[in-house]
Parts: sequence; structure tokens; C-alpha cells
Amino acid sequence: MKKLYSVIKGSGCYIPEKRVLNEDFINKDFYESDGNKINIPNEEIIRKFEKITDIKERRHVTDDLVASDIACFAAKDAIINSGIDKESLDYIIVAHNFGDVKKNNKRSDFVPSLAARVKNKLGIKNPKTISFDLAFGCPGWLMGIIQADYILRSGDAKRALIIGTETLSRISDPHDRDSMLYSDGAGATILEAIESNEPVGILSHASRSDTLNHAFLLWMGKSNNPDYKGDELFLKMNGRKLYEYALDTVPLVVKENLEKANIALEQVEKLLIHQANAKMDDAILARLFKLYNKAEIPENIMPMTIAELGNSSVATVPTLVSLLFNNKFSNHKVTSGNILVFASVGAGMNINSLIYKIP
Repeated sequence: MKKLYSVIKGSGCYIPEKRVLNEDFINKDFYESDGNKINIPNEEIIRKFEKITDIKERRHVTDDLVASDIACFAAKDAIINSGIDKESLDYIIVAHNFGDVKKNNKRSDFVPSLAARVKNKLGIKNPKTISFDLAFGCPGWLMGIIQADYILRSGDAKRALIIGTETLSRISDPHDRDSMLYSDGAGATILEAIESNEPVGILSHASRSDTLNHAFLLWMGKSNNPDYKGDELFLKMNGRKLYEYALDTVPLVVKENLEKANIALEQVEKLLIHQANAKMDDAILARLFKLYNKAEIPENIMPMTIAELGNSSVATVPTLVSLLFNNKFSNHKVTSGNILVFASVGAGMNINSLIYKIP
């Protein structure tokens, strides 16, 4: 008996041209969260940072661009890749956390919504293309995919465009070491509903939201530099507790999701995980295999972009999808029948996971 499934029809991304190397932070003045200046030489700070995160460089947008601009670039890439008519889109969902933040006015701008702006920039005339935003921390794009899957499988829609876009360079504190983590980028995916006798596309998903004790592991606050003249609020993070939370909970959500889909860990070809911190992602992968009492982790199971692209929040996973599906990795390939696991964790704290079988 045929059932409706959501499959990836096309994908695209926008990787900003401006490369920011670790050595570009060598003359920065870094402060602790208590306002005291860090007296460790910047060379040592950068060396330790790279060892932990694996980040060697990141990408920043040029001064003239905002999040909705690069979202549109990624969307155009996905539309061309899919071969569809843009007017046939039933939904445009844009995941982000800070809206459009201009270089010279670092205030979040949400009105109209970024999804409305993207639809406008794409020149879509169809009034039945419903556009809305979604804020869910770094897992926002994946939550948009999950919501679109529910809509498509209801039978009320055929196609949805889901975008993750962020310009973290605009809201990172130049006097906080964590600013070296953050980057800019956008990724877009087109989902399409198809009928199939066999399960294909999205097989299952699982989510978790731990706000009681973990809501403020990421927050907005003033610069670490007590003499900073501006009144902007910057992204702040309790890195140690976030690391512990992610390590304790992300593997459990992935395992729950695999069990919902009745998929064995051995069947998983690739794990596409939010590019937050290489050390953390490696630890999550090891903890997942430990849950299954497996000591050996297959080589090449987890594509990584963080070394070159940094942490672009909601854009990291859709960028991975675009690069993987469009054969941009030299050492990672996928084919029909492969099982992929998506997973993300971020502000809230929120976690989600999705199981996908390539048609």
C-alpha cells in the first residue's frame, strides 16, 4: 500500500567568501566573563582553541549582506538544484535566531519575517506560498524539516523550502574567546511529498527540550570588556555545561529515533551533526556507539566542515546536506538506499534528530 513520504528534492548553500583565519585574532584583547583581562598570550589561546574545536578558519559575510540575503542565495541554489518551478512551493520556512543584523546597526530586525523577505527576493508571486520563521536555536533548520514533514504527509501540501541562515559574526563579542567559534552561512533544502510502497525519505524524528534547568546555557549579554563603549548585547555561552548536556542527551535522542524507525546502528551510513565543536561532536559519536556497546566506530561516518567553516548555527546541518548530496566532499559519498542520521543541539536547550533513507 502506498504512503506519503517526504524526500529531499534539492539542496543548496551559501558559503561567504570572506575567510577569517585563527591568526586574525592575534591582536584581540580577550576578557573573562568577570571582566578581568586574560593575561595568557593570544598565541596560546588560539593554539588551545584550535586543539579543542578543530577550527582553523571561519567565514564571515561582507558588510553589505544580512541573513535574509544569504538565505535567498542558498534558496536559489536549492531551487536550481531541484529543477522545480519556484511558484510551486507551498511553504517557505526560515530558521534563524537573530533576524537581519546590519553591520552598522547591530539590532535584530524581524519585521517583516525573514521568510517573507526571502519570498520577496525570490520574486514568488503565488499567494498560496506560505512563509514563516522558526526560532529553535541551532536545531532550528532541522525543526523546520520536521514541521514540513508533518505538513507534507498530511496531504495538504506538495513542496516546502526550508532554510537555515545566520550571521553570528554580527552578534559575537570581540572580547570573548568564544567569538572564534562563530561564523556565517546559509543552507536550503526542498522537501517534496511522494507516494511509495517502501519507506523512503524521512523515516522518523525525535526532539527534546530541556528548559527547566538548561534554558540559559546560551544567552545574550554585555561585552566581557568592562570598558566597551557600545550597548549591544552579544551571544554568551556556558561552554562547559553545554558540553556536558550535549554529551549526556544527544546520543539518547539519536538512539530513541533509531528505535522509532526500527533502524540498527550498523545500518547508518552517515551522521550529519551540528558543527558546534569537533571535540564535542567526536565525543557524542563515541557515546552513541557506547550506548550500543560498540567500541569500534566506522571510519568516515561523520562528515565535518567545522575546520574550514566554523559554527554557523542553524546553517551547519543544511550546508552539510548540500555539500554531501551534491558530491562536494572528496571523502564522503552517498547513494540510493543509504541511511542518514541528522542531529542537532542548541539554545533552549533543544535537541532533535531525524532518520533519512535516500530513495
